[in-house]
Amino acid sequence: MSFLDLNGQILDAGWTTGVEETVEWAQSVPSDDIALFVDAALVVNNDTGQRPCDKQVGQRYGRWGVSCNSINRRSPSAGVVLRERLETLGWHYDDGSLGPSGSGRRLSECYPYTTLVGVGELGYDIERPRYKRKPKSMRIGEFRPLRAAACDDLVGRLLRRLTTANPPLDLPSHPVTARLADEPSPLADSDYKRREDLIDAALSAWTAALWHTHGTDRCQVLGEAEGAAQVATIIAPARPEQRRARRAI
Repeated sequence: MSFLDLNGQILDAGWTTGVEETVEWAQSVPSDDIALFVDAALVVNNDTGQRPCDKQVGQRYGRWGVSCNSINRRSPSAGVVLRERLETLGWHYDDGSLGPSGSGRRLSECYPYTTLVGVGELGYDIERPRYKRKPKSMRIGEFRPLRAAACDDLVGRLLRRLTTANPPLDLPSHPVTARLADEPSPLADSDYKRREDLIDAALSAWTAALWHTHGTDRCQVLGEAEGAAQVATIIAPARPEQRRARRAI
């Protein structure tokens, strides 16, 4: 988890285990106006197959090697439980259909892979970084040093390219995220997973800031009406070529 202000300062960062710890952390954030962007499925209305927003990730970002797993009611998501718990505490789910909201405690779904390839600042113009998701043809022993190198490169890009971006992300502004820059990526799986989760949390927080600052000028809302009260959406940074082509009239 990561708490970022619009000046790029990371005010809190770390890890939680399970829904209740995450709820406790979210409730501890000292603000009544906050956007919580979550890298997990928050709304799941489909009994089988993929949600429309997940399909659209593959359709819009597949060229960069980005896609989603199939999520449906047969594969329960902790994100759904998190949303439901937070809603009982006064938070509301924001699907992004009305653009950025500036008030209230709200949560939306994001997907850090779309952020990495959806913003030109990071320079992933051809393919996503291979800092996770081992290729099926590769042994884990071969993949560990490759993912560590890709992760170090990613951290370097975050430091060089987002510190002065609009909005900024200042990783060294908090001692926990500062260690991402000060320490090389570990090879051990458990240690690496903590590093990967922290990077994804920082990217999710920065995506929230990007959405708040630029709205649909820099982001798109993936997903379609499903005949349910709450629509499953993903708010995703997008280059012009990653957006749905407009039909000619």
